[in-house]
Amino acid sequence: MDNTRQRPRETTGRQALEQTILEAAEHAFALHGYRGTSLQMIADRAGLPKANVLYYMESKKALYQKLLGRMMRRWNAVLEDITPDSEPREVLGRFIRTKMMLGQRYPEGSRLFAAEILAGAPFLESYLKDELRVWVESRASVIRQWAVLGKMDAVDPRYLIFLIWSSTQHYAEYGAQVNAILGLERLENDDIEQVIAFLERVILKGCGVV
Repeated sequence: MDNTRQRPRETTGRQALEQTILEAAEHAFALHGYRGTSLQMIADRAGLPKANVLYYMESKKALYQKLLGRMMRRWNAVLEDITPDSEPREVLGRFIRTKMMLGQRYPEGSRLFAAEILAGAPFLESYLKDELRVWVESRASVIRQWAVLGKMDAVDPRYLIFLIWSSTQHYAEYGAQVNAILGLERLENDDIEQVIAFLERVILKGCGVV
């Protein structure tokens, strides 16, 4: 029997199980926090034995850190390949749109990350000070070059990145507040497009993007 034929199906099955576990964990952590969440709670929501969760994820801490890392990679992927030749209007506009849409698609992940930061980032401290700090500085270097080239004003690019992160994330983390004030049950596609257009106009104009 040729076992190699089973590998793609086995890989797909493993990925599906991991995805089920991650979704269950994201919901539990966002609702109860790290300390208030148990592996048994995650297993119950995933409809799996606790042993399966441990087999695929090793520990609650490893699962939690994997979720946080996944969220950051989703948010920042849009800036991975920018260069001095890139156009700020296109890049920043796409960054705003992508971050906004991801916050709406994965609100629990957004709230999970916010809760971690508000708690003092006990599980992300080394990542924030090392990997993410290097990542932000490398993108900031490109944005500074855009200013030198006359493509935008010489604003502090770190503050610009902070602004885009926070202004888009507000609609996920404080969705209940936003919906109550706007008189909505939830943001529909047209509402989201209006928010994106507003943020693009205000942020790009504030940066003097040409």
